[in-house]
Amino acid sequence: MRRMFRRHIRKTLAQEVPPILQEANFVFDKGEYGRAGELFERLAETASARGGPRAPLFYLKAGQSRILAGQTLLGMPSLKRGLELLAQGGRIPRLQAVGARVLSDLNEHGLREEAAEIESWLGNVLPSPAPSAASAKRPVLPTHCPSCGAGVRLDEVEWPDEVTAECAYCGSPIR
Repeated sequence: MRRMFRRHIRKTLAQEVPPILQEANFVFDKGEYGRAGELFERLAETASARGGPRAPLFYLKAGQSRILAGQTLLGMPSLKRGLELLAQGGRIPRLQAVGARVLSDLNEHGLREEAAEIESWLGNVLPSPAPSAASAKRPVLPTHCPSCGAGVRLDEVEWPDEVTAECAYCGSPIR
């Protein structure tokens, strides 16, 4: 009985995920980064127009997709916009984590000037680093969200409780 109930919940949650988000994650995982960038940009613009809390992540994913597609000039504005929205929303811990990952990704792809530009901006926006407390050990997460197919990253999920993470892209619970 419990299994049937869980399956029903998963089906219900999966139906609420916009098909464009599922497609964007699917084509990103397939390596069609240009198409993924277009889809994530559409998602970001729609979410941003509504003042949605996921808009920054959609912009960041659009920027990442464009850069992976070799379209750096199209990707940088999306990356910057995503970081700006995180800063404007006062989401400093997330901005620190995501900013570090963006810098790492840019440097990894040999985009030193772009990385320096983002690093300079982060230096002006972020407060000086405070000593970090030991982070609590979290359960192991699946690599992809079961509802929307997005890659699950520890720096992108929220933890409503100790065993449940929330997908940054669709909001579905991940256990």
